[in-house]
Amino acid sequence: MSAARHENYDRLIARARSLLPVSTAVAHPCDEPSLTGAIEAAALGLIAPLLVGPRDRILGVAEQFGLNLAGLEIVDTPHSHASADEAVRLVREGRAECLMKGSLHTDELMGAVVSREGGLRTARRISHCFVMDVPNHATPLIISDAAINIAPSLEDKVHIVQNAIDLAQALGVPEARVAILSAMETVNPKIPSTVEAAALCKMADRGQITGGILDGPLALDNAIDLQAAAIKKIASPVAGRANVLIVPDLEAGNMLAKSLSFLAGAAAAGIVLGAKVPIILTSRADSVTTRLASCAVASLVAHARRAQPAKALG
Repeated sequence: MSAARHENYDRLIARARSLLPVSTAVAHPCDEPSLTGAIEAAALGLIAPLLVGPRDRILGVAEQFGLNLAGLEIVDTPHSHASADEAVRLVREGRAECLMKGSLHTDELMGAVVSREGGLRTARRISHCFVMDVPNHATPLIISDAAINIAPSLEDKVHIVQNAIDLAQALGVPEARVAILSAMETVNPKIPSTVEAAALCKMADRGQITGGILDGPLALDNAIDLQAAAIKKIASPVAGRANVLIVPDLEAGNMLAKSLSFLAGAAAAGIVLGAKVPIILTSRADSVTTRLASCAVASLVAHARRAQPAKALG
């Protein structure tokens, strides 16, 4: 993809670089993509990584691929499960303000995060957000939840929406315009997601969700395209101008995000919210720019939480 396609990410990275690096526990960076991502993010001043994993494996990867570990601390662990547990412990002890996934399975890392003893739970439901840089779209699109909550209840969606709004604010979005997506823009009792969308909007009216403007149910076209919204005669500050998209369930979110990535050439930076610290989730298939954008997003969230620590805990 051309550099122009990453202009939204370039702005996020530039903003994060203007701040101090955020201490980040990198859990099990034992392959080239995860170790390179941590090193490059450190070189740009986005994060200050603590490399948590088997020392010999990390050093071996660095030697094999010519990576410079000078100045980076390695916290030695015997295996991936121990890496996840130790990275979470470093966060709990205050040595790290972010958590970053290395080459271990997401389930291993999240298992340590949600552990009732020694985990990083808060009053908030944990949820995932993609911050997507879509070619020819003026602003980043936040999509939630496409990776954590499989079939979220209405109560779960309250947390999912609030996490996404808080993320938008941390990224400096002037106005979080939240579209609650479904297959149509009218409430149909036979389609539960339309009823839940209407309920979420009323909850926002009553102050149960704060910081954003909600509308829904909305179909994808009339959420992001002004002409489509006008044709359907939908008049709202969100319709056609949404910058946060809340999907009905994980399957819909996963398909939406991957469609944008593989058919529209979008890049997808991933972050998990609702825990005590932001969690950077990257894939081995992610580009360098996407990895750096994920670190930049986490840095901005961490700095925003410093300013409002009570809000970060829900």
